[in-house]
Amino acid sequence: MTVLEAQKEVRTVFLGGSVGQAVSGVLWLASAAAGTWVSSSIAMVVLFLGGMLIFPLTQLALKISGRRGSLTKENPFNGLAMQTAFIIPLCIPVIAAATLYNTDWFYPAFMVVVGAHYLPFITLYGMWQYGVLAAGLIFGGVAVALWLPGTFSLGGWLTAGMLLVFALAVAAGR
Repeated sequence: MTVLEAQKEVRTVFLGGSVGQAVSGVLWLASAAAGTWVSSSIAMVVLFLGGMLIFPLTQLALKISGRRGSLTKENPFNGLAMQTAFIIPLCIPVIAAATLYNTDWFYPAFMVVVGAHYLPFITLYGMWQYGVLAAGLIFGGVAVALWLPGTFSLGGWLTAGMLLVFALAVAAGR
């Protein structure tokens, strides 16, 4: 299987990532809402625990729609897909440290980590658009942390919006 064939299979199976981005966007929306109207602690728990469900919920949504939720064993990107999945949990200590220093940095730190996590998606999916999403999240996280202090939930809302718009754009482009 060539790289182009592997990327095409990733795009086909996961619908360009649109389903996963929609699931992620809804999760960030729920977390941001909790942070705005309930408490920052609940918002953090929603994003942390909900994040563990993104891939299983994405697979479930794909299967409910009659699609398969995994790549063939021959696809050389199976390993890359798994490795990118572990980037975020492995960076949780960095997010926790930033949050302990300043609670308002919870979402910005998560934004930077999630943005960095999307960089390998450029190769995985063969889609330059993931570079735009990554840059938006990374720049947005840094901007909120540095220039908009005291705005706990803002990063959550921004990320939810970016992910949902991305999901719609990818789905519309298919």
